[in-house]
Amino acid sequence: MSFSFELLTEDKNSHARAGLIHTPHGDIPTPVFAPVGTQATVKTLTPADLDDLQATLILSNTYHLYLRPGADLIADFGGLHHFMQWPRPILTDSGGFQVFSLASLRDIDEDGVTFRSHLDGSTHRFTPESVIAIQEKLGADIIMTFDECPPPDDYHYNVESLERTHRWAERCQAAQRRSDQALYGIVQGGIFADLRARSAEFLTSLNFLGYGIGGLSVGETKSQMHAMLEVIHPILPRYKPRYLMGVGSPEDLFECVARGIDQFDCVLPTRIARNGAVLTPQGRLNLRNARFAPDKNPIEADCQCYTCRNFSLAYLRHLIIAKETLALRLATVHNLHFMLETMRRIRLSILDGTFNDYKNQFLALYQSVDEKEDGINSD
Repeated sequence: MSFSFELLTEDKNSHARAGLIHTPHGDIPTPVFAPVGTQATVKTLTPADLDDLQATLILSNTYHLYLRPGADLIADFGGLHHFMQWPRPILTDSGGFQVFSLASLRDIDEDGVTFRSHLDGSTHRFTPESVIAIQEKLGADIIMTFDECPPPDDYHYNVESLERTHRWAERCQAAQRRSDQALYGIVQGGIFADLRARSAEFLTSLNFLGYGIGGLSVGETKSQMHAMLEVIHPILPRYKPRYLMGVGSPEDLFECVARGIDQFDCVLPTRIARNGAVLTPQGRLNLRNARFAPDKNPIEADCQCYTCRNFSLAYLRHLIIAKETLALRLATVHNLHFMLETMRRIRLSILDGTFNDYKNQFLALYQSVDEKEDGINSD
C-alpha cells in the first residue's frame, strides 16, 4: 500500500498539526485545502492553472460523474487522472451528500438508496458495494465510504441513520478490491456529542486509513460545529488524517485546524467568484460595487496571483458588468490563490510554532460572512 500519513509536528497551544499524506500520485502537505472539481473540472480553470496555484489535492464527485459521463467511460481512459489530465492526488467523495441533497424521491432501506437523477429524473440505486465499485473505476487516491447525511438536529433520526451508516461502512470496507486507494470512514452524528463520540469510536475500531467528518456546515452554528470537532478529537487515531468534508471558508481553516483537522474542501472560493466576489484579508469584496469603476489598484496590493499581478479592480468590474467569461476565471484564480496561500501560511506557522499568533492576527482583521447566505455546500 502506497498511502500513509506522516505526522511532523503538533502545535503546543492548540490541536493544530502539520504532516504529509503520501499517495501514489504524490505527497500532500497538511493541513491542506482542496479545490472542488465536482465534474472532473475546477470550474473555469485548467490543470495548468491549478499547477500554477500549487494545488496538491483536488476533489471530484462520485454522484455527478456516475450520472455523467459514467464511471465505465472514465475507466476506459485509465481513470480520472488521465481523463482530466491532472497528475496529482485526487479525492472522490461517495456521493452520499448529493443523493440526499440533490436527488429526488429517495427511498432509503438497509441495502442502499434508490433515487431519481436531478438531471433527467431517471431512476438509479446506490449501495455501499456499488459506490465503492464506482470509485474504484474513477481511480482517485482517496475514496470515501457511503453514508447518509441526516438533518443535524433530529436526535432520533440520527440514531437510526448512524447505525445504518456504520453498517454501510463495514460493507464498503469489505467491498474494496484496489489496494492503491485509501478508504476513509465518515463520522456522523449530527450536533449530538454522544452520537459523534459513538461514531468516532466505532469507525476507529474498523481501522480505516483516514477519517472524514460529515454532516457539518449544513445549518448548525459555528459553535456547534466546533463543539463536535472537540468531541471527536481525542477519539480519532492520532496518526491518521482527519478530513472535514465540505467545510472551508477562510475563518474555518483557522478554527478547525486548531481543532485537529488536516484536510478541507469547499466550493466557496469558486462559487463566490462566479457571483463577482473575491476574498481579501479583510473579508469579501463585491466587484460589482460602483466604487471600483475607476480603481487602478489590484484586488490585493501584495498578492502574487496572476489576476492581481496583471489587472485592476476597474477592469475586473468592467468584465463582470459586461458579463464576460474572463471575469469568472480571473476571480476564481485569485480566490483559490488566497485560500491555498492562506493554508500554506497556516502550515508554516504550525511548523515554526507561531500558529496561534497568525490565527489571532488573521481573525482580528477578517470580516466573515454567514455561510447560510451562500448555499455553499454544492457546486
